[in-house]
Amino acid sequence: MPTYDYKCESCDHAFELFQSMSAPVKRKCPECKKLTLKRLIGTGSGVLFKGSGFYETDYRSESYKKDSQADKPKPSKEGKSDKKSNSKTTTDKGSSSASGSDSKKGSSGD
Repeated sequence: MPTYDYKCESCDHAFELFQSMSAPVKRKCPECKKLTLKRLIGTGSGVLFKGSGFYETDYRSESYKKDSQADKPKPSKEGKSDKKSNSKTTTDKGSSSASGSDSKKGSSGD
């Protein structure tokens, strides 16, 4: 059962009334007892859908799902081996530069 907003046009009395949708619209103001009561147009309440089956992506075709999987990049084994070789070269460079800087320090200190 919805809640309706009412406002009297004579005395400006405003109130909410909880009544069924099939109930007749009230006309008599409870404050001034005149027949100038109007039902206001409200915004209503939002509908909240929960669970599966309410999103357009829930009903994708099998061909769409296969195409979307084909578009995704696949990790390659070569990329993993390149990372290992890069880390080895980095450590090799780091150790050689460290030994080179030690030799420079020793020669400049003498």
